[in-house]
Amino acid sequence: MYLISVFLDNEKHADFFMKIWICISVILLLCVMLTITGGMHVDQHAARITQRDSVLSGAQLARQYCGMCHRYPDPSLLDKKTWTANVLPNMALRLGIRKPGQDPYDGMDKAEQDVLRSMNIYPDSPLIVLDAWEKIVSFYEQAAPDKPVPQPPHPPISRSLGLFDVKPLYFEEKLIPQTTLLKFDHHTDQLYVGDASDFLYVLDHTFTFKAAWQLESPAVDIDFPLQQPPRLLTIGTFNPSDLARGRFFTFDTIGTTPASQLINIPDLPRPVEFSVADLNGDEREDLIVCGFGNHTGKLSWYDNFQPDKEHLLSTLPGALNVRIGDFNRDGKPDLMVFMGQAWEGISIFYNQGGGRFEEKRILQFDPVFGSSYFELADFNNDGLVDILLTNGDNWDYSRVDKNFHGVRIYLNDGSFNFHEAWFFPLHGASKAVARDFDNDGDLDIAAIAFYAGEDEPGNGFVYFSNGGSLDFKPHSFEEAATGKWLCMEVADVDHDGDEDIVLGSYIHNMAELNQFLRQHVTQYPHLLVLTNRLMNIN
Repeated sequence: MYLISVFLDNEKHADFFMKIWICISVILLLCVMLTITGGMHVDQHAARITQRDSVLSGAQLARQYCGMCHRYPDPSLLDKKTWTANVLPNMALRLGIRKPGQDPYDGMDKAEQDVLRSMNIYPDSPLIVLDAWEKIVSFYEQAAPDKPVPQPPHPPISRSLGLFDVKPLYFEEKLIPQTTLLKFDHHTDQLYVGDASDFLYVLDHTFTFKAAWQLESPAVDIDFPLQQPPRLLTIGTFNPSDLARGRFFTFDTIGTTPASQLINIPDLPRPVEFSVADLNGDEREDLIVCGFGNHTGKLSWYDNFQPDKEHLLSTLPGALNVRIGDFNRDGKPDLMVFMGQAWEGISIFYNQGGGRFEEKRILQFDPVFGSSYFELADFNNDGLVDILLTNGDNWDYSRVDKNFHGVRIYLNDGSFNFHEAWFFPLHGASKAVARDFDNDGDLDIAAIAFYAGEDEPGNGFVYFSNGGSLDFKPHSFEEAATGKWLCMEVADVDHDGDEDIVLGSYIHNMAELNQFLRQHVTQYPHLLVLTNRLMNIN
């Protein structure tokens, strides 16, 4: 260090050795990041900010330190108050900076504390000197807007939804809806409804109650193999947590499955979705699980559903959705994965054969982007899969309306490079699906917004009719303002040849309930059934 500082005093060599110094700094920062995530032991004193940082500006320090664990967030993404009162205090704790008497584990149960301490999420010693940290805070405070930036203008949303008849459904034994799962089984014509109370309800295609089952935690995903019992995924805990209490298992309610064929994979880190494919070419299905987690997570695949044959693809938190396809056309199934925590974005895990995968990041977003859901569809009829994506998660440290929340389409250039071709601003967008609802030969979109703005509750559901060439006309309806729509299922429930929609509401707490009361909403349907009238019209 001394030799480098001497050479930096020499103007002739300053530029050359400054580049060397930057390289060394990057290596040290990577070591710090690995220490934070539990991947390597590093002497924290050696990894702390050096005297060179004292000459850096707040903007330079922000890029250096805020970019350690996620993409550098521009101050314009949030308002001053949100940065200084919520986001930056949380980052300070992650850098080991605490106010006198402050305990980042306060109110946390011991099991959760033990996990976070083992990961060194909140270091006991600072990783940055206070003067440098204050520069970063001052930079955001000065550069951020005074108020959240308003969303860009968009075509007005029609309050007429002529294509669908709307019917609310209520569960008598539960006053407040907390739907965590909606899936329709085409084999049995039954709708499975998960609830945060740990119940799984089964309705027939007329939405008549058939059965209810008590689970150990809320159901979040299910599939229906032909002539086999369903396979069910439970989340463990719905609230943010690093405790691995989720489970994937055979949901055999009548006990006809031989014990040797029962699947049981416990201790999953807040899993939210799963997919199935033969990944290693042995002609047997394998399981891919998105373990969202919280501070840590896990994207894994299990050879032939065997819990002792787990293969890790990523230990980063935030795995939301996985879509399977032969994206490079080499005859092997690849995985496209949407990540929604810290390093938000979409990656393709290319199948190298032999159970090996190589990751390529194809889209990358800011850490407050609010990634929530994606699916693949061909919007321009060129034979290539495009990406339909929503971003609107607004749960954590920045619960303000964001101008960049909404529904997006990214078109594929043929080499799996994607560019944004359409964006509709929608606060709190949580899911969107593409179907030809009006049977005119192009894809329409049904979207929900779990965090719709308080002054626009009717935007909790928006139907986009496609006029061609991505010219979408938005529609909604009055009853959309009666729920917080977390789940949406699309299926031909009534067997008339067109696609129907079922929405599931989730009201999390009294604050959200009071929001409805302020809007004079006093009835809270668990489900809204949108029956497509297309075939009746024709």
